[in-house]
Amino acid sequence: MKSYRIGDVTKLLGISADTLRYYEKIRLLPAISRTDSGIRVYVERDLSRLRFIRRAQRMQFSLKEIAELLKMRENPHTARDEVRLLTRSKLTEIEEHLDDLQFLRNELRLLLSLCTASENGCPIIESIDEGKF
Repeated sequence: MKSYRIGDVTKLLGISADTLRYYEKIRLLPAISRTDSGIRVYVERDLSRLRFIRRAQRMQFSLKEIAELLKMRENPHTARDEVRLLTRSKLTEIEEHLDDLQFLRNELRLLLSLCTASENGCPIIESIDEGKF
């Protein structure tokens, strides 16, 4: 079975050594095996779990939610309803965020247009200064 040291994992997955240690500390990763000299030794199962964590983070799941997903990952057939509920909640959150971003984009476009057409002052600075955002 192939094993990896912490430096190998950081290069393979683009995760810092501090992050790996933190994931172990908060138990997103189980206790990592160590050599007699105390060097962490990761196996493919650990890398698979780390890839899962990274993909879940890209989907905007929090570390707490990822911990829940990892528990559900152990027995996905019985956790299907829980996974669906958590994912539906995350989707709702993302859609609300998209609505906020769309509104912000429209506001910024408007301010750019106003600033381009303005001969006096700058509507962008004035809007931020007046707390319109």
